Amino acid sequence: MRVTQIFAAAALALASTFAVAAATDSNAGAEQAIRKSLQNLELEVPVESVASSPLNGLYEVKLQGGRVLYASADGQFVMQGYLYQIQDGKPVNLTEKTERQGVAKLINGIPAAEMVVYPAKGETKSHITVFTDTTCPYCHKLHAEVPELNRRGIEVRYVAFPRQGLGSPGDQQLQAVWCSSDRRAALDKMVEGKEIKAAKCANPVSKQFQLGQSIGVNGTPAIVLESGQVIPGYQPAPQVAKLALAGQQQAAK
Repeated sequence: MRVTQIFAAAALALASTFAVAAATDSNAGAEQAIRKSLQNLELEVPVESVASSPLNGLYEVKLQGGRVLYASADGQFVMQGYLYQIQDGKPVNLTEKTERQGVAKLINGIPAAEMVVYPAKGETKSHITVFTDTTCPYCHKLHAEVPELNRRGIEVRYVAFPRQGLGSPGDQQLQAVWCSSDRRAALDKMVEGKEIKAAKCANPVSKQFQLGQSIGVNGTPAIVLESGQVIPGYQPAPQVAKLALAGQQQAAK
């Protein structure tokens, strides 16, 4: 290699190093400015991360619970809304995709020991996580179709969401279920209108209620697919199974 070529290659490598360093410094400065602006706004939900978005000059702000905001590098402009990218002539909702990934991480990270789980029969093709309340009629309707979902290869994972708030009758019932030695049997009986007795214990009901609120759940049942998509309200078993299998394919991508 000629001397001139060596110097040219070295100069190019050095320029690339400076460019990466400048970009890193720029991102760090933007993150600091954006966090400071949002701190002044006193948001109820903490900021989880700040990073460059796919749109040049716009920064993506992930909030705890999966919500996404966008901000300018100086933190003076903040917006909430959908960011689309046109791919092969079709719009792709990047905001929704990012938010679902955040929700999936939270929901799929709940330990099985903190849920009431109804396993699939045979091969587990997918799973759903359901925010439920034992005083909710549509939750009862969905619960009656859990055996059908299990037969279709869908595991049903229940978490607690007392729709009338902590301290409500639903909250007391859910705590009794979660404090029972056999949670599935206790939930089945409670849905059938039977009273169950269970000693008070440390339980995750209030934590799960707060988690549901953080991802936008405001009623029951609320079904969360493996992909992080939230389906509000009751859906019949065939439709839920179809959505669950589609959600599993999305999560696998």
